[in-house]
Amino acid sequence: MPRRPAAALATSGEVLRLIRAGEAVTRADIGRVTGLSRPAVSLRVTELLDRGLVVEDSEGPSTGGRPPTRLVFNASGGIVLVASLGASRAQIAVCDLAGRELARESLAVDVEEGPDVVLPLVMDTWSRLLAGRPLSQVRGVGLGVPATVEFAAGRTESARIMASWTGVAVPPIIAERFPVPVFLDNDVNVIAIGEHRAVYAGEADDLLFIKVSTRIGSGVIAGGEILRGALGAAGEIGHIPVRDGGGVLCRCGNIDCVDSVASGTAILRDLRARGHEVKTLADVVSLVRAGDAETMTVVRNAARMLGEVVASAVNLLNPAVVVLGGDVAETFQPMVSGVREVVHRRSTALSTRNLRIERSRLGPGAGIVGCAHMVLDHILSPEAVDSLA
Repeated sequence: MPRRPAAALATSGEVLRLIRAGEAVTRADIGRVTGLSRPAVSLRVTELLDRGLVVEDSEGPSTGGRPPTRLVFNASGGIVLVASLGASRAQIAVCDLAGRELARESLAVDVEEGPDVVLPLVMDTWSRLLAGRPLSQVRGVGLGVPATVEFAAGRTESARIMASWTGVAVPPIIAERFPVPVFLDNDVNVIAIGEHRAVYAGEADDLLFIKVSTRIGSGVIAGGEILRGALGAAGEIGHIPVRDGGGVLCRCGNIDCVDSVASGTAILRDLRARGHEVKTLADVVSLVRAGDAETMTVVRNAARMLGEVVASAVNLLNPAVVVLGGDVAETFQPMVSGVREVVHRRSTALSTRNLRIERSRLGPGAGIVGCAHMVLDHILSPEAVDSLA
């Protein structure tokens, strides 16, 4: 185990990072890795024990004599409140400090009703899910919304939803009721974080997540970190135009954006235009299962147009894996197959040599996982832990 200079690793927060990572699990380990003296190690460990961030476990392996006391990260030492909002559904949960889900509800919401309606609904649900747990246990809040978000400011900038969300600083609203650090990000960014951390961490640190649902969006993991861009606008794949889109006007004002021609909303619109009485994607699923030829044609055409845009993104970003999620991608295998076919035909041979294109393995739970890690990465960082002193 390499020794680091004591001056470079001298805080309680940095010691907690070592314990969480499993790099140092006893006081002796900490001293060996950091070069800190025994009294300095004892002081930092005592601070972490007092804050409830670590606990002692006397079941450590013995090399002869009394077994050393192990230091274990205390995931039950607090909770975080998280919510992943889509256009029509919200996943709302309470998680422990390891990001494990303790309680969760899935709610139908109309996010276009705006923050004055939706945020109180989310906060009421958190209060219900707390189920008697004291508010003092809440360490942070994380929220994903279907809008472009300036992450550092916690403010929505432009929205795939109604203008009532644009320019809203969400953290102060939530902090009035839950006075803890509040973090806000784009809904697809948090889903991408969730898929990466739960499924691909250590395996694929360059990942492109495409959400195909009521709308189309993407999240980019580059070098293991979410790529937000200068103003939070990275990943707006839904507003890249496609060829032969038919001249469909997108809500952004442009023509033939992939969001306007290949999303769940577009599929429903095109089927209605062909005389099918479809109200929801569940109706489309029924037609696909029945082998309806027109429905299959519409879905495959949507997959082709989405595939063109994804192929360009693959050439630009060179991800190791493309994950397709959201109601449409998770429901229609022809969508995934169609995208895969176009990407391998249109992207460069090198960018597709080892490329995997897969459906989401987490499904609706990805946003919850991502929101939890978004919060935990900040509140458990060495700097944040040290600021508690």
